[in-house]
Amino acid sequence: MKKLWSGRFTGENEDWVDTFGASISFDHQMAKQDILGSLAHVKMLSHCGIITEDEGQQIKAGLKNLQEKLDHNKLTFTIQNEDIHLNLEALLHEEIGPVAGKLHTARSRNDQVATDMHLYLKETLTTVIEKIYQLRSVLVNKAAENIATIMPGYTHMQHAQPISFGHHLLAYYQMFTRDQKRMEENLQHTDISPLGAAALAGTTFPIDRQLTADELGFSYLYDNSLDAVSDRDFIIEYLSNASILMMHLSRFCEELILWSTHEFQFVEISDTFSTGSSIMPQKKNPDMAELIRGKTGRAYGNLVQLLTVMKGLPLAYNKDLQEDKEGMFDTSEAIISSLEIMSGLIETMKVNQTTMQKATEKDFSNATELADYLANKGIPFRQAHEIVGKLVLECIQQGNYLQDIPLKKYQEVSSVIEADVYDKLSATTAVKSRNSAGGTGFDQVKAQIEKARKELQN
Repeated sequence: MKKLWSGRFTGENEDWVDTFGASISFDHQMAKQDILGSLAHVKMLSHCGIITEDEGQQIKAGLKNLQEKLDHNKLTFTIQNEDIHLNLEALLHEEIGPVAGKLHTARSRNDQVATDMHLYLKETLTTVIEKIYQLRSVLVNKAAENIATIMPGYTHMQHAQPISFGHHLLAYYQMFTRDQKRMEENLQHTDISPLGAAALAGTTFPIDRQLTADELGFSYLYDNSLDAVSDRDFIIEYLSNASILMMHLSRFCEELILWSTHEFQFVEISDTFSTGSSIMPQKKNPDMAELIRGKTGRAYGNLVQLLTVMKGLPLAYNKDLQEDKEGMFDTSEAIISSLEIMSGLIETMKVNQTTMQKATEKDFSNATELADYLANKGIPFRQAHEIVGKLVLECIQQGNYLQDIPLKKYQEVSSVIEADVYDKLSATTAVKSRNSAGGTGFDQVKAQIEKARKELQN
């Protein structure tokens, strides 16, 4: 097959070399965007008088036919035509004949592929933002159901202080809110048109870049043609943002996996998002959460891969940049599906409120409450800390807990301790009383939920 760029060559690549150099196996995913870019480009060529109106109409009709065939999966692409651009140009030639060759006037595959990626990522980012928004909404609703659900808060995976489970969920709401804002900023940096930059230096034809930008829904133009064809910052930013998002999802999944174990039994993941064992009949495995945790590694790898590709590239276009797409496609699939799974998992998850509460009754997560109690009675906090630490040690040695210590024993330790100490040692009291801004107190959690719902409405 004669290649569209073969004029300068006397020999041909062997098939295995063509296979190595071709990108059609993955960049066919941008076929829709490539046709949209071509429709905008041909409209501009006709408007500017670079081709005749009749030629423009013929090309437009041919592209529309290809668009319809694409919608019905009736287009066949070949490795011999290398990439999505040459494949579609060859198919257009089959549709309308030699006039198809005029479509590429004042355009290079360099600005063409850049335009395709900007269009693809704009659409993808819009979807990702929508999916993050849905997850944030689910988290707020689940938090509202669990304002008064008490659970152990952890540091170093050790019981630290009792907290509201709603408060815990809202911490993830905040993470995903930041993720959404990052994606929204990424969308602004992607909303730039490189079309018309041609190979690297612009073109001698009297084109109208603003027309194609408006036609394709771009808000801005690249100001420099070299930058337009060589910039992949918007993809790197996306892969970076996606890696942070996946890290947040993975942290959450790690907790869900722990909470659903026999040892914790804090939550039960619904059957929809669980699987069984081929040998152990009793098993209910949190496979979907584990898969999200695992897919995080793919997102990280795709980011590092593109950073590595870009680190030594001189301006402007280099064939290395063919390696900028597969990671973008792979990460997009991973994060969109992960967000959908996580939303469904959280929405249908059963919270074992009684089990969570009991986990705060036979532990020492109320030790800080006792230290604060002593500090409020005038004992310096460091001294109070030491007193409580010694009491905890005694309890461990004797096999009981702070709330089990008789009042007489407490008063031997310090005369400031009164009968009200037992109320202070209650997990519910401990959570309720932590009313500092952003704290786990019930009123603070309610305030966080109210603020979150306003944010979601806006």
